[in-house]
Amino acid sequence: MNKAVELFTAVPRNHNCAQAVAAGCGYETLVSEMKSCGGGNAPDNCCGALFAAMCIAGKEHADALKEEFIGTLGSFRCRELKAANPAVSCVECVRVAAELLEKYEKC
Repeated sequence: MNKAVELFTAVPRNHNCAQAVAAGCGYETLVSEMKSCGGGNAPDNCCGALFAAMCIAGKEHADALKEEFIGTLGSFRCRELKAANPAVSCVECVRVAAELLEKYEKC
């Protein structure tokens, strides 16, 4: 989990939220695939960090992971998370996504 957050917050910024989760959890092969998934650009406007986590978790755990993410942060959509009162930070999304992957022993 800490590795994903470290990668996301590192200066210069080399990883978007999705890439940070993938790289932080040891899935370097997904980093280039996740390049376009930050900033609410993942399918269905999904949070990029969550999208990467769901890809890593696989079909077996993706739905449960998504439900836990929603239960923790209130939504799975980037724009809804940013509009929440108080807004959910991208760092928090990365942290929660990586933490959930740890729970499913994927990180």
